[in-house]
Amino acid sequence: MTQPMTEKLLIAVPVLAVLAACVADQSQMPGPDEGAALFAENCTACHDYQGQGGTLAGGQTAPDLTGISARNGGVFPRAAVLSKIDGYGHGGMTPEIMPEFGALLEGDLVPVDVEGTLTPTPRPLAALLSYLESIQTAEG
Repeated sequence: MTQPMTEKLLIAVPVLAVLAACVADQSQMPGPDEGAALFAENCTACHDYQGQGGTLAGGQTAPDLTGISARNGGVFPRAAVLSKIDGYGHGGMTPEIMPEFGALLEGDLVPVDVEGTLTPTPRPLAALLSYLESIQTAEG
């Protein structure tokens, strides 16, 4: 026996709403949890699991990422952090000190508020930004 059309619609509408919510979530700024997973996979070797940095095997120092805002007058510099993570803006740093993660950070674009402008940014890069912003402390 087949279901009446109204019963089919009552089932289909919530399923479509859930699917639409999933698609919408993928196009919005990711939260810190998504970035924490990427950080654990790619950044902890130098910056430790707490993001507090330390001395590397070659004698260089990885900075404390929990004090970015404190070192910047209490403001989290999103544009500068994005540039540092993706490999642009290294200035005098060599890849041995801060590797370029540009290829790793490719993906769907999400809008990220960078100094008042919504900027299309690869989702993994936006996720790392969100995580780093979430771990800021008052000390630097």
